[in-house]
Amino acid sequence: MAAQFGQRALLRTFRVHVSDSNSQRIVWPSCLALRQYMYSAKQKASSPFGRVATARTYSSDAKDDLLVKYLDGQDYGIVVVGINRPKAKNAISKNLVKMMSEAVENIKKNNRVRSVILCSLVPGIFCAGADLKERAKMHQSEVGPFVSKARALITELGNLPMPTIAAIDGAALGGGLEMALACDIRVASDAAKMGLVETKLAIIPGAGGTQRLPRVIGVSLAKELIYTARVVDGVEACRLGLVSHSVEQNKVGDAAYLRALALAREINPQGPIAVRMAKLAINQGIEVDLSTGLAIEEACYAQVIPTKDRLEGLTAFKEKRIPNFKGE
Repeated sequence: MAAQFGQRALLRTFRVHVSDSNSQRIVWPSCLALRQYMYSAKQKASSPFGRVATARTYSSDAKDDLLVKYLDGQDYGIVVVGINRPKAKNAISKNLVKMMSEAVENIKKNNRVRSVILCSLVPGIFCAGADLKERAKMHQSEVGPFVSKARALITELGNLPMPTIAAIDGAALGGGLEMALACDIRVASDAAKMGLVETKLAIIPGAGGTQRLPRVIGVSLAKELIYTARVVDGVEACRLGLVSHSVEQNKVGDAAYLRALALAREINPQGPIAVRMAKLAINQGIEVDLSTGLAIEEACYAQVIPTKDRLEGLTAFKEKRIPNFKGE
């Protein structure tokens, strides 16, 4: 009961602050306030949104479909993007696509962001794919443009210059898995369910699934999973290479999020420009032959040579101290 009260109180503290004419950001309560609401002494590393598996009272307001938090303190530079459509199992709607597109655009422009975690605020669900109830109400002429917008969103997510981590603590089906596939790293709980299930509806994955899945797990396995619309759990997904890590789910239901946060914390101290250039070199290099890929790597390496961070790294090594990289 106390947890439910805390969740309601926490949601009431969310308010929108217009920082400029082109973007909106959520103003969040302090970390101390969040801990007072939801954390026990052993849960201080859990979700910054204060998720607790037993607290199922969520805001149904459309403006809360997506919550974005820029972490601070030791986690400054980490952004957590949380999908929050409990009544629709986080299904991808017009509003969610709009909100995610705006969030991705704002993150892309922010040079202080070092990593992004995409997660769900709804226990047991990552994203159930397209909102089929909304889709059923669309005229046939609306379906194509909507799918194009969803595909463009997932492409932009994949093109973010900083590392992205999908924390899959529940079902990621259809477009939900396609969203996760656009991230650099995927972490899943052992209880999570994943699959490109579109052929069950006599359609095919339409937001990059037919292209990204083969690149992640290989052509033959990708064909098998798509042809059969098979759903796998987190353990099998890890064996296939679909996710990098499978972790045992905890009582709170955020084990994958915690593992993703740990990964983001490993990335955070590294040179941010170097990390971005490494991502660019890898992403572009795997699409071309080795000779061209090496040329891309050389070009990306050239971008880090004149940076202050490179000099800071050398100085810190000489002085036997931890470097303080600023992304300059």
